[in-house]
Amino acid sequence: MPEPCSAPEACAAMIDPDEVAAWLRLEAVPGLGRRTARLLLDKFGLPQQVLAAGEAQLARWLPGPVARDVRARPDAALSARIGRTVAWLREPGHHLLTLADAAYPRPLLDLADPPLLLYARGRLEILQRPALAVVGARSATVQGVRDAELFASTFSSAGITVVSGLALGIDAAAHAGGLAGPGGTIAVVGTGLDRCYPACHRALGQRIAAEGLLLSEFPLGTPARSQHFPQRNRLIAALARGVLVVEAALRSGSLITARLAAELGREVFAVPGSIHAPLAAGCHRLIQQGAKLVASPQDVFEEPGLFAGPWAGSQGGSRADSWAGGSRAAGKPETAARSSAAADALGTALAYDPVDPDTLCIRTGLPPEAVAAALLQLELTGAVERMPGNLYRRLAQA
Repeated sequence: MPEPCSAPEACAAMIDPDEVAAWLRLEAVPGLGRRTARLLLDKFGLPQQVLAAGEAQLARWLPGPVARDVRARPDAALSARIGRTVAWLREPGHHLLTLADAAYPRPLLDLADPPLLLYARGRLEILQRPALAVVGARSATVQGVRDAELFASTFSSAGITVVSGLALGIDAAAHAGGLAGPGGTIAVVGTGLDRCYPACHRALGQRIAAEGLLLSEFPLGTPARSQHFPQRNRLIAALARGVLVVEAALRSGSLITARLAAELGREVFAVPGSIHAPLAAGCHRLIQQGAKLVASPQDVFEEPGLFAGPWAGSQGGSRADSWAGGSRAAGKPETAARSSAAADALGTALAYDPVDPDTLCIRTGLPPEAVAAALLQLELTGAVERMPGNLYRRLAQA
């Protein structure tokens, strides 16, 4: 396979229509897997040379029907895809990264089946930075969203890029935190980059494209399909030096990402929660399996050998210190506890584990109407989260 060029941005800009067509044709050959495609690139050079090889030459490495398909001219559907891709690449900030490009992220080569092509939109230089993945539940709790954003913003403040999957819940919070600092964020998506899934994240996706990087291995026009997301998760795991799972149920795509990361030799971190919380069960399982329990970003920074380099000592300054100093420590909610005696009493009686109003009446000695009013007040100020089953729990204050 040819040596990549030395200027990532220039290489991406230099891809011409004929080269784009050759890469797309090679990727689209029926029955030609990524490993075999890489073998052909090693033997023949760039895709143009593979496509120009004689059938007898190709037959040394391929079954006869596949060798004939390699030499076949593109059909109407593939020709249309090539045309759309070339037009898309003319837009500012749009890139097609191939295995021959210097901008292609080298950590992906640790995969058994790295993509031949990556569609990118945004700032390619972000791919050269050290990265951490922050993933978790789509149906995240308020506390989980807060934790994900604070962890991510602390990492980004230290110059670490935050990688996630643009999903609802924890992923969205991780991207928001990553955008808050110089490390930025990478969103690896399970659709073509001309689509946005979920649709409600269109504005977030646009902001990531402007300030960070959107990345996909799927051709333009590819819709969201369930099988795409586990495939997408392996890229998230490979791009990062470690994966932090903030909240996850026992059956969660985040656990797939964590397993893939461990198989690739990446570090796995998990935020613990209540033993009664379903969205903590996946994190607890990971911890039982050897993931590092983390209660603050500092716990991640202190992992031996994870981050080497002159910037490793910069750990977010006072934000990391304030987290480690006790934002998760038990105590009364700071925002509304002083506003009434009932709220003050509930501040003592509430815990981080879910509890029902009747139990709070018993703990505080307050009548049900006073407890209900105080709970509403605390919920409106963000000190308490209401959960399914008419349960309530205290939220740690950022």
